[in-house]
Amino acid sequence: MNDVILQSTLTCPVCGHARTETMPTDACQWFYECAQCHTVLRPKPGDCCVFCSYGTVPCPPIQIAGKGSCCGC
Repeated sequence: MNDVILQSTLTCPVCGHARTETMPTDACQWFYECAQCHTVLRPKPGDCCVFCSYGTVPCPPIQIAGKGSCCGC
């Protein structure tokens, strides 16, 4: 089994600001406020969290379950 990556860089779709964050390992993160423009990001339809929608790495539950699986949110 591959190691779970806990760091993901979120990129704001409004202003393009990117920031690396540590993802929670036991839950999905449904909201994230951009540090630059203060837009509150929410998951895109079909995604379980903001990391799966706007991050460079999907959230830990998705990494563990594999592609196409949801973390149960």
